[in-house]
Formats: sequence, structure tokens, C-alpha cells
Amino acid sequence: MIKKVFDWNLEDFIKTIFGMLIMCLAINLFIRPVGLYNGGILGITQLINTFTVKIFKLNNSFNISGILYFLLNIPLLIVSKSKVNNYFLRRTLLCVIIQTLFLSIIPIPKKPFVDDILTSTLIGGFLAGYGSGMFLSTGSSAGGTDIIGVIMSLKSRKFTIGKLSFGINFFIYLICGLCFGIKTMIYSFVYSFIATFVVDHTHEKNICSTAVIFTKNEPTIILDYIKNELKRDATYWKGVGGYNKTTSYITYVALSKYELSRLEKDIIKLDNSAFIIKNNGVGIDGNFELKI
Repeated sequence: MIKKVFDWNLEDFIKTIFGMLIMCLAINLFIRPVGLYNGGILGITQLINTFTVKIFKLNNSFNISGILYFLLNIPLLIVSKSKVNNYFLRRTLLCVIIQTLFLSIIPIPKKPFVDDILTSTLIGGFLAGYGSGMFLSTGSSAGGTDIIGVIMSLKSRKFTIGKLSFGINFFIYLICGLCFGIKTMIYSFVYSFIATFVVDHTHEKNICSTAVIFTKNEPTIILDYIKNELKRDATYWKGVGGYNKTTSYITYVALSKYELSRLEKDIIKLDNSAFIIKNNGVGIDGNFELKI
């Protein structure tokens, strides 16, 4: 069922749920208790929640940011239905529901676990970034600016999710500075920077890579794996070994670093005579699909 609906194996499904849980624990236990704010759509919902509490003089434990996040994602999901593939849409919908649930049921402590705001910022940023990197590496998305960014990126290669996030985050943190003080703005920015840094080192899905695979046998099984499991294409040709003059086969494929790690893990099962020469962080232009 998981494979059919989401194109995930059980490991990816568990990794997605666990990543969402870590991220939401970081937000509710370390970031919100010290009065800091996320970026993106979630940050906007936090601001709305804060202003609602102040205007209507509600209890500080009042928290509808998770529900607001779900509601704001509904129109984005509808718009994305015709723009991106069904697997991305289903995964995103599941992640938005899970994130809404976790943000709503994980209690926000009245007193921070860590009194020092910088320490809380560092811990929260690391955990939020690590959790985000986990579910992003399975091809999932938490919705919000990710959806807008994917749609815009498909229209223009010059547009990136990073540029969109920077613009929205600048607006959110400017409001934080004007309404809650420079200290809140600076520490929220530091939290966002740390989380982004950790995500970049955890999430490998869009680091472009190439691999050259050498085998003694015709690479039919390897080509089928690349086509059916990684959704990529490859080129292969015959070669002659320089030492013993025996025939070998060379397969060349361009893919993401995340896909390369899957290929490395499975290559011995596909052909125990194979070995790989890999190159990460290469520049690829033209007709190459970025699986955002």
C-alpha cells in the first residue's frame, strides 16, 4: 500500500514520520518557549497565533498555528495538483497532516527547557534542520513555500526555493523586529540559518552527481534498476580491459547524490563484479530533471 500510494518503501515512510516528529519537537520544545519564530508559512501562522492571543487576551498556551498551517496549505495543494506529480502531492498532503497533528498535540512548556536563549536556539536549529533533512531526503515536502518553490522552479531554472524562502523570511523577521524587538529578530534569524545549514548537509536530493559503473557482464539488470527505481536513464558501451584484454562494460549515469547513495547500496546485489567511480557536486545543465 505504501509503495503504491506514495512510492515509498517502509524505511522511507518511517524516516519521514520520524523526521517530522523531530522537527516539531524542536519547534514546540526549544523555539517557541523562548519566543522565536520560524520562517516560511509556518512562521506566518505563528505570527497570526501570537497576534490572536494578544488581541483577544487569550491564555499563552492557546495554539492554533498547526491548524492554520493546514488551512493555508489547502489552496497551495489544489494549485499544485496539475503542476507536479501525484506522488509529490500525496507525500506533501501526508506530511502537512502529520505536521499539523504533531504541532497541535506536542505541548509548549511555559518555562523553557533551557534558560539560555542562545543554547535553545542552537539545539532547536540543529534538531529542526536534521528532522527536515530526514523527510526531504525521502522526496517529501512539508508544504508551504516548498510547494510554491517547486511550481516556480518547474517554470524557470533561474528560480530557486532558496530565493523564495529568503524573501518570505526577510518579511517575517522584519515584522518580528518591529513588533517584538531586535533580539527576537536576530535569534530567529540565527535559528533559521542553523536549521538551513543542517538541512543542506542532511538533504542530498538535489546535489548533482555522476557515476561510472564498470562490470564484467552486460549491465541489463543495472540499467533496469536505474530506469525503474531511480527514474533515470543511462548510457553504456563495451570496453577492453588494459591488463588482461577481457571485455568489460561501462555504464554512465547522471543523477542526484541521494539517488547515487541508493545505487551504491544496491549495486553489489545487482552485480557482484561491479564497481563505481563517482563524482559529486558536478554542474549539469540542459535537459536534466531536478527532482525537487
